[in-house]
Amino acid sequence: MTSITRRIAALFRIKVGKALDRAEDPREVLDYSYEKQLDLVQKVRRGLADVATSRKRVELQITQLDQSSAKLEGQAQQALAVGREDLAREALSRRAAVTSQITDLRGQETSLQAEEEKLTLASQRLQAQVDAFRTRKETVKASYTAAEAQTRIGEAVTGVSEEMGDIGTAMQRAQDKTEQLQARAGALDELMASGALEDATLPAGRDDIQDQLDAAAEGHDVEADLARMKAELTAATPTPTLDPGKPATPPEREAES
Repeated sequence: MTSITRRIAALFRIKVGKALDRAEDPREVLDYSYEKQLDLVQKVRRGLADVATSRKRVELQITQLDQSSAKLEGQAQQALAVGREDLAREALSRRAAVTSQITDLRGQETSLQAEEEKLTLASQRLQAQVDAFRTRKETVKASYTAAEAQTRIGEAVTGVSEEMGDIGTAMQRAQDKTEQLQARAGALDELMASGALEDATLPAGRDDIQDQLDAAAEGHDVEADLARMKAELTAATPTPTLDPGKPATPPEREAES
């Protein structure tokens, strides 16, 4: 059961990974990574500023303690001058405590100085890496944008995009339906011409024999009209005047001449 659960979980991660890969814009990912690196640089700089501030405070404390130590030493000398050895001893005892504090603070100052130098170097290196990443990022984004535009243009030209694919499918369906209708119309015409189907627009009771008789009658009417027009044309032609000194030319030869 555990093995099946692991397989289902792995399959789910694969599906989610593929979905995210399709929805992911590399340019947005690069910008996000750049922003995260900038945040890291800011954190390092804030840490550097905190260390530098602490070092400055230690320096101020050392300066103040140095002044206090010098003052206590002067007081011890004054006490000895007036014969107050006990007071001089007390001043020197306090000066020794101050000197011990100064020693500890100088150790802290040295440590903070080393930490500050390390953070400064790290900040400089990190900033250089971020600057190089920014240049690389902009180059990759420009290349991706150009490739994306080229791909979209290629898809539009070749018709492999989703929109062009839908248009091509609709065009093919329209052509298929047109060819089907043309084939059906041609088949119906052939069936009507052969008499297998009757034309519903013709009067009832018509058959093929009647159609042939009507066609013959129409042909007879055409021949009658043609004969009538020839007769009218002949009647309208004027009769030529005969010359007494010239023999009459038969109509056939006159026509040939």
